[in-house]
Amino acid sequence: MNRPAPVELCHKNMRFLITHNPTDSTLNSFIEDWPFDDGAPPPNKLVDDWLTLLKKKFQEDPGCCVAVHCVAGLGRAPVLVALALIESGMKYEDAIQLIRQKRRGAINSKQLTYLEKYRSKQRLRFKDPHTHKNKCCIM
Repeated sequence: MNRPAPVELCHKNMRFLITHNPTDSTLNSFIEDWPFDDGAPPPNKLVDDWLTLLKKKFQEDPGCCVAVHCVAGLGRAPVLVALALIESGMKYEDAIQLIRQKRRGAINSKQLTYLEKYRSKQRLRFKDPHTHKNKCCIM
């Protein structure tokens, strides 16, 4: 299977690396493993756990990079990154566009409908973005 190369996305104090599934040699660098059905939107509990992890991680280490993987790096991983972008204040359309600029073919129609209907609770809005050391851009 020909898989796209990993891509880095940055927004405010958040950095993400979207990639396909890890190898045996890289698996230990992933701290959580939250599977959900391929092509489907994530369950609510998984979304809550994901956003809680990100809030903690980006508050403790602003500008750090969080790697997110799925089998091909085109569906589940981009959806989780889109949710983070939406929770940080980005419109869902802009989040999709940002991800698809770097990850062609990302996010299927079922996942797109889920993101369109998703309502942000603004869980990843940080009070003072100027205190974060991150000055990265889309790579």
